[in-house]
Amino acid sequence: MSANENVMIIGSGVAGMEAALMLSKAGKKVILVEKLPIIGGKTIKNEETFPNLDCSTCLVAPIQQSILQNKDIQVLTYSSIEKVSGNRGDFKVSVRKKARYVSLELCLGCGMCYEVCPVVLKNEWEENLADKKAIYVPCSGSLPNVPVIDREKCLNLNGTEECTKCVESCMFAAIDLKDTDQVLEFSVSGIIVATGYDIYDAAEIDRLGYSKLDGVYTSLEFERLFASNGPTQGELILRNGKKPESVAIIHCVGREESGYCSTVCCMSSSKHAHFIKHKLENVRIFNLYSDICLTDKNYQKFYDSVKSHDSEFIFQADMNSINIEEAGDKLNVKYLYKGKVEQISTDMVILANSLVPPKNIVDLTEILKIDRDKYGFISVEPYEIGSVETSRAGIFVAGCVEGPKDVQSSILQAEAAVAGILAVINE
Repeated sequence: MSANENVMIIGSGVAGMEAALMLSKAGKKVILVEKLPIIGGKTIKNEETFPNLDCSTCLVAPIQQSILQNKDIQVLTYSSIEKVSGNRGDFKVSVRKKARYVSLELCLGCGMCYEVCPVVLKNEWEENLADKKAIYVPCSGSLPNVPVIDREKCLNLNGTEECTKCVESCMFAAIDLKDTDQVLEFSVSGIIVATGYDIYDAAEIDRLGYSKLDGVYTSLEFERLFASNGPTQGELILRNGKKPESVAIIHCVGREESGYCSTVCCMSSSKHAHFIKHKLENVRIFNLYSDICLTDKNYQKFYDSVKSHDSEFIFQADMNSINIEEAGDKLNVKYLYKGKVEQISTDMVILANSLVPPKNIVDLTEILKIDRDKYGFISVEPYEIGSVETSRAGIFVAGCVEGPKDVQSSILQAEAAVAGILAVINE
């Protein structure tokens, strides 16, 4: 049996959190490393999860609280992996814990510091649909509910001027502008990588007008519009301040460019159609698609319900024929139907972006010395069905960083990765 029973998990989405809780229940010490200042992953960007439309926050918040209150799980937010050495059963890992400038112990999350900060920025967590200050939490309900200061944008920290307004506003003395990064060293028996995914950059497909036409949104932008803790508090209002009377959902955006089907986009699009009808009963919804991928029997039932009541489906043999143009305050979506160019006049277009590897995947896999597959995701050993072990013994993978999948499949893979880690410890 290994003398080292510590485990490191990189990424705190549903897969990473599930693995951390399982390992702690098995009596192991867990170091959970997350690059963002909060835990929870992209699932908490969603208002509801398919197919039962469960409240995402209601599902994830208790797990987040369990993680933060668990004495066997050391949570390192705003942190990144710098170096990994050693072998299966005995890895040495260096972690850089970035200066937060706000004390996790002293801050009560009152928010007084936000109001006085003079710097206004776009909030990336809110898909740039809302603003934030240089001292911020990504969204309402963030856990931990403690802000972080963007050192590059803070007037004091970037040397622009001696601004101390946030410090003066904090009656709990929780803000320390002299805070510094820390490099922490850990010895662990195994590592689980669960860093999630990003979405395909639709601006790469010029004919769809994303980033040029205000009425064109990505799937994650729509999720934040619908979310009760999002920039519009769940009210479906477009960038022009109006409510849409018609919406077109374009499937498989980036599929050809990525080279694979992301498997979950069809269900996400069905959920979006359901959401829109729930908010705006008389809205017209058009789905332009080339095929439909439903990976679970329960998904079929949900899709059939949406198709029969909420949407018009228009088959496209060639998704490259779709072109979006501005026409006054409307969008014209042009497409081929039976060899002829047809068009839909609509107020809003939602793009069902492919899931792609996270932006930092190249740097991380080089640090870990593990392989990526031809699509850029972390590859697993091909010699066993259902393998979750990477090309470096003792390092396992879980969730969408291995490839697109739904929440249920991510959790199942996390459980398999935990089993692999326990096998290493118990050897």
